[in-house]
Amino acid sequence: MAASLRLGRQGILFGFRLSGTFDRCLLATHPCQDNVRHFFRSPWIRGVSPFKVEMPALSPTMEEGSIVKWLKKEGEAVAAGDALCEIETDKAVVTMESNEDGVMAKILMEEGSRNVRLGTLIALMVDEGQDWKQVEIPPPAAAGPTPTAAGPVGPPAAPSPARPPNLVVSGPLRLSPAARHILDTHGVDAQLATPTGRRGLITKEDALNLLKKSPVPKPTAAMVAPAAARPVPTPAATPPPSGSRPNIPPLSVPGKPGAPGTFTEIPASNVRRVIAQRLTQSKTTIPHAYASVDCDMAAVMHLRKYLAKEQIKVSVNDFIIKAAAVTLKEMPEVNVTWSGDGPRALDSIHISVAVATDKGLITPIIKDAADKGVQEISVNVKALAQKARDGKLLPEEYQGGSFSISNLGMFGISGFSAVINPPQACILAIGTSRSELRLSEDDQTLCTQQLMTVTLSSDGRLVDDELASRFLDKFRGNLEQPQRMALA
Repeated sequence: MAASLRLGRQGILFGFRLSGTFDRCLLATHPCQDNVRHFFRSPWIRGVSPFKVEMPALSPTMEEGSIVKWLKKEGEAVAAGDALCEIETDKAVVTMESNEDGVMAKILMEEGSRNVRLGTLIALMVDEGQDWKQVEIPPPAAAGPTPTAAGPVGPPAAPSPARPPNLVVSGPLRLSPAARHILDTHGVDAQLATPTGRRGLITKEDALNLLKKSPVPKPTAAMVAPAAARPVPTPAATPPPSGSRPNIPPLSVPGKPGAPGTFTEIPASNVRRVIAQRLTQSKTTIPHAYASVDCDMAAVMHLRKYLAKEQIKVSVNDFIIKAAAVTLKEMPEVNVTWSGDGPRALDSIHISVAVATDKGLITPIIKDAADKGVQEISVNVKALAQKARDGKLLPEEYQGGSFSISNLGMFGISGFSAVINPPQACILAIGTSRSELRLSEDDQTLCTQQLMTVTLSSDGRLVDDELASRFLDKFRGNLEQPQRMALA
């Protein structure tokens, strides 16, 4: 009996010791569990949460832009105000600045990406100190390449020609220049191609593979000599399949002589497309009225020669800008614009000067031109014209003008009519100066005059014919007597 009690007590004590040992083991495993939990919650597994860089609206009329050049590389530190990239807008090439501090983690739209819609994700950034290599790419940006894996699944259920196009790719369709040329040359829809490049880019190989499988007859086959051996002209007899291009002459192939009736498509830049839209809008919605006058440039020419002796170089166009600004100050009823509700009088006089660039026409602004001297206007025009040709104009340097001037006199154009730049009310077209013999009203003798034709295009809703005539008469007086502009 005593032995059994002794054994029972020893068993209970052993159980307590075993329980304490088990608790110590559990306590020892807690740090390991915390480490495992921390590992699975770390950025190495879950990824770093980024903040997005989207295509911004860099001008009021901008709807899409093109990435010209990235100024920051992946992994490079970025401070607020740093230039991220250069974007071609509908007006010029504008530098996009960063609003946040951080690190450039991922560039989603490479250099040369065109027609990127506003709000499209173009890059990802992370906070300083985070591992930018482990950035978590949002699903919409990663959805582009994924349909390529599902593309080969369709052909077993249906013939290869009936394979559905890859229409689920998010964002704009991205093609390499070689692929775009091949598909456009053969008249094949790019939506049918299976992209294999990075981020859904259709490469040259993708275009060539599509040509091998495409059932659509190539338009350029009409230019190939062996095609004449076919006994029946089936392409002319059978109607074109739905969704294909109309029956038009084929494209010309670079390096080969062009056949009669062929053409080459030239891709339009954002600036060219916006110019076309604005010109169409202006000519279809604004009732244009035109009035012309000849100005005697003898006084301006004489004053220019005098200033040149004093090492002050100014152009005739600088005097024209000054005369237009002073005339607008004297006749504020012409310094108006048209809004949706009607006329809107302007408090400032900003002259838009048309500058021709390789990408199209742009109008940098001489602000408060009526309050500036001719020499200061000359310096501003030269600086803005150079920035316009370099594509470096800032939005505030070409937006908000109240009156436009277009000068083609340096090209020998005697006179022309310009198209109004909405919402402005007028634009002044300047021709070249010419020498003419005219009868002097004072002594009835023949004298030589240096005349220049000026044509005012005005919005009939804002400036009627009588007001336009008075404006031109006062403008001529200011230009023919430059001393009046100094007193205005």
